[in-house]
Amino acid sequence: MSSHALIPRNSLVWLLTAQVVALMPHLPRLPLWVAVLWLGCAVWRVQIQRMRWRYPGLVVRMLALAAVTLGVYLTQGTLIGLDAAVMLLLMLFMLKLLEMRRPRDALVVIYLGLFIVATAFLFDQSIPLALFQCFSLLLLVAALVGLQQTPGRNDPARAMRMAGVLLLQAVPLMIVLFVLFPRMGPLWAVNAPGQQARTGLAESMTPADVAELARSGGLAFRAAFDGAPPVQSQLYWRAMTLSRFDGRTWSQSPLASGSMPRHWEPQGESYSYQVIATASHQPWVFSLRGASSDDERLLLNRDFILQARRPLNQGMAYRAMSYPASLLEPLELETQQRRLNLHLPEGFDPRSRDFAAELRQSHPDDADLLQALLRHFNREPFHYTLRPTPLGQHSNDEFLFDSRRGFCAHFAGAMTFVLRAAGIPARVVAGYQGGELNPRGNYVLVHQFDAHAWVEAWLPGQGWVSVDPTFQVAPERIERGLQEALQSEGSFLEGSPLAAVRYRNIGWLNNARLFWDDLNYQWQLRVLGYQSDRQSEFFRRWLGSADWQRIGLVSLVVLLLCMLPMAWWILRPARRPVSRQRRAWLKLNRRLARLQLQAATGEGPRAWQQRLMQTLPGQQAEISDFFDEYVRLSYATAPGAGEGSSRQLDLALRALLRALPRSKPPRPITLTGLPDEESRL
Repeated sequence: MSSHALIPRNSLVWLLTAQVVALMPHLPRLPLWVAVLWLGCAVWRVQIQRMRWRYPGLVVRMLALAAVTLGVYLTQGTLIGLDAAVMLLLMLFMLKLLEMRRPRDALVVIYLGLFIVATAFLFDQSIPLALFQCFSLLLLVAALVGLQQTPGRNDPARAMRMAGVLLLQAVPLMIVLFVLFPRMGPLWAVNAPGQQARTGLAESMTPADVAELARSGGLAFRAAFDGAPPVQSQLYWRAMTLSRFDGRTWSQSPLASGSMPRHWEPQGESYSYQVIATASHQPWVFSLRGASSDDERLLLNRDFILQARRPLNQGMAYRAMSYPASLLEPLELETQQRRLNLHLPEGFDPRSRDFAAELRQSHPDDADLLQALLRHFNREPFHYTLRPTPLGQHSNDEFLFDSRRGFCAHFAGAMTFVLRAAGIPARVVAGYQGGELNPRGNYVLVHQFDAHAWVEAWLPGQGWVSVDPTFQVAPERIERGLQEALQSEGSFLEGSPLAAVRYRNIGWLNNARLFWDDLNYQWQLRVLGYQSDRQSEFFRRWLGSADWQRIGLVSLVVLLLCMLPMAWWILRPARRPVSRQRRAWLKLNRRLARLQLQAATGEGPRAWQQRLMQTLPGQQAEISDFFDEYVRLSYATAPGAGEGSSRQLDLALRALLRALPRSKPPRPITLTGLPDEESRL
């Protein structure tokens, strides 16, 4: 390919198609003017190809570069960071169309397109995106093939077929490199400080925030137990503790972070499980009460909750062991912790304080007071709802004594306030409760609508005790899930009518949903989760050790075993295509060979026909039909003259094969009793 040649029209068409396909995964995150910019660049480039417009000059190109840079800055608020960098790269990818003069420039655009395909995985690593990006890759390779085609062989379909063959040939090598090549941090693990968290949980909690989270059908995480999972009422997934209260919002205290857990005593039944957490760009991970883990990426913080050492910028699989009945800090509460978990802001909720004083007067024992408060939630006419009454400044007072309608955050926040006012250290625990068992993969699905808040109160000799006032009001929420609790109200995922999880009562639809989720689970576990630790485990299991010299030797042998068959397939001598009439001739010849009537070397069709008609007088009509069609198709002089006979040739061949005898017919006998040839002698 000459560097001074023009860009073939075929390659330009493929390149424009590949460019718009490569840009499509990014469009939902980009403003509308980006799509308008690409359309303008594409139209300008087509007009250049048609020799209607000129290439933009230096001044126009500089102004366009300055304009897109300003547009990125105004859209993202900065030029630093992952989102801004990717958006600026997309803009340059579009503007490069206007600079393409030679095939060498088109190569740069194609290589940029390959990088653009990879950047989409910074934001999403799902199976649909992976399949879509394979299609984008196919189009880019087709553009690369089209760039090598000469004007005389400018065939778009041929370019697409060649691109497909090239990608299929690369699949075995890709699999080998994926399994054996040393694992590095994936592209999507790049820190993205500008991105918002995807988990839904935040460092603070207001009832409105949790209620909004409960209206989402998105997936929070998956958990697979080594044995049978606990019943749903025991699945309290702790994510953080909220100890600070400003009168409206509960938030996390800085004292909760850090890897200095105090005294705790594992006891009771234990559960071993694996959690597949999605990328949230926050350090929250999810575990049951009394958790511990040998994973070096996790730590146990001061509030006995597992926490990632770094924000989860990619999906992470980790194992944990939990003792739900364990005693957390049963002996003594530190002075600083006691002060933090008893603090209440002044000037808020006077009626709740008076109620706490009444409880304390009638229940001097902390455990008795705790049970009395739970009975209060159970006996009074509280209602569990996602449509609570708006609350004013004294939110706990208005909820406890006026509206009595609320969500888990209302119950947990109000109970914690009353316990603190009564002199019992208490805190709100935020996380998820319950989950849906997927029998296909035997793991638990935890959705965003499973977000939950409950209470931990400190009792002497018992430590931090978990209690859930929501269970006293709506036990069906804890035992059977949010959908059952809101069945009469009809507010379950009311803002997401297309969410498949809403239709779990439709058998075939629910089975399809669980099947698809199991595919995503296996993808997350075996593909996205195949990092250095899993690769080392794979090598130790199959090679006996993770020694890189042995791994390198095995990798070289496997690569050769994969490359040699492909090299033979590519370099093998080309086979001439066999025409339809030739195939019919060979098929008839094989059949007649059983009767010892096959065509002789150099024998023409008419000579063979005459010999067969003499030997097989009962099949003369079928023999004549076949050879007439064969000659007509083989010796047609005008282009396309034999096309209509192709099907007739097949029909004539089938009729002749059916008419042939099973064994060789006897030779004709004359009156003298000798064959014809001998009688003539």
